[in-house]
Amino acid sequence: MTMTTAEAGKILYGNFAPWVLELGLSVEALGPDRATLRLPWSERLAREGGALSGQALMAAADTATVIAVSAARGGYVPMTTVQQSTSFQRAVTGSDVLIEAVLTKLGRRMAFADITLTDEGAGALAARASTVYALLG
Repeated sequence: MTMTTAEAGKILYGNFAPWVLELGLSVEALGPDRATLRLPWSERLAREGGALSGQALMAAADTATVIAVSAARGGYVPMTTVQQSTSFQRAVTGSDVLIEAVLTKLGRRMAFADITLTDEGAGALAARASTVYALLG
């Protein structure tokens, strides 16, 4: 059974801390091994100089991984981040960011993903991340 974006949105809003929800993330698309989320531009998330903060981008990448794992498993299970590495490639100013998390391996107890964060306005890669998750349930 394929998860819908509405079902993924319920996972997002039912399982994340209030400060993560304040990022305004929305689920744009799902596949059997991936999820694409949108991080809307907000002055509140910008740092001095007007660029979107790295912390917001890292939280978005982390969240996208949870949604991708949930979509692949057909529902949410408790999980926790074991590792995340992010490389920033360009500043994002005044534009939404599309975050695509692609699972590279999904096991019974561990999940691995590569994430691209794209500046929608420029159509350019803003950052890359990789995550490792422990599946707890």
